[in-house]
Amino acid sequence: MSSLRHFQTLSNLGPEGLVKVLDASDRFKAERGTAAKPLAGKSVALVFEKSSTRTRISLEVAVAELGGHPVVVTAQGSQIGRGEPIRDTARVLSRMVHAITLRTFGEDRLVEMMKYSSVPVLNALTDQSHPMQLLADLMTARSVRGTLKGLKYAWLGDGNNMANSWIEAAGLLGLELVLACPEGYDPSAEELARAKERGARVSVVREPRAAMEGADVVSTDVFASMGQESEQQKRLEAFRGFMLDRELLSRASKDVVVLHCLPAHRGEEIEEAVLEGPRSFVWDEAEARLHTSKAVLVWAMGLDG
Repeated sequence: MSSLRHFQTLSNLGPEGLVKVLDASDRFKAERGTAAKPLAGKSVALVFEKSSTRTRISLEVAVAELGGHPVVVTAQGSQIGRGEPIRDTARVLSRMVHAITLRTFGEDRLVEMMKYSSVPVLNALTDQSHPMQLLADLMTARSVRGTLKGLKYAWLGDGNNMANSWIEAAGLLGLELVLACPEGYDPSAEELARAKERGARVSVVREPRAAMEGADVVSTDVFASMGQESEQQKRLEAFRGFMLDRELLSRASKDVVVLHCLPAHRGEEIEEAVLEGPRSFVWDEAEARLHTSKAVLVWAMGLDG
């Protein structure tokens, strides 16, 4: 069995490891500009088969601020775009760099990269999961509320990669999570079963108001993710009534934390007044991508002491 610290999902960290990464993220935020350079002399390949703003910039800056050298590899600007097998890319890159991050489509491509790489591989998003974003979400929620325990978490919208990673986080940390999804747009049944086996209180409902009642942290995402543009109109119909607006938000706790991984489609999955409102912490959440990227890179590369 490989001894490499791959970061495919949050479960690679485990409950204690997840909390340690969040603690390290807080330290990196507090010490920004004065922290040590654990990646000095090391290079990290940042491979993107999907477009990116926050993930790309946060990882590039994270590697650079840790003293390392980020090497951005896009599908369009490399042989990946011409069909070079991912296993070949993995073996070539891992002869030259010290870690690889991959933002891709199917989870199978990430698994293949991990199988053939001789350096740690980190999941920077797949169609099935987005653990790096969840680290930022958890960091933000904990920063605002002071704890992750004893809170009600709500998810509104598509049972997508973000929903799956929220379910995984709930399972690892024992959180109460209610997901409101339309019929036919449920999250992974396997993730739900696994979270319940771990003792989390996770449920899927069809009525957004039920999920929002007393919620302390609420998250949403676009209704049509990358690669689903052709389904846009169909999805807008299916998700009618699921927009996080002021009426729904009024059902949450008065100290509710509103999160959105961005980019946001104002007037579709979230109302402008909510996104720009006093309970919105989406900009802190976006910044948290930098600090959590540092922490998980240091963990994966075995530089966390």
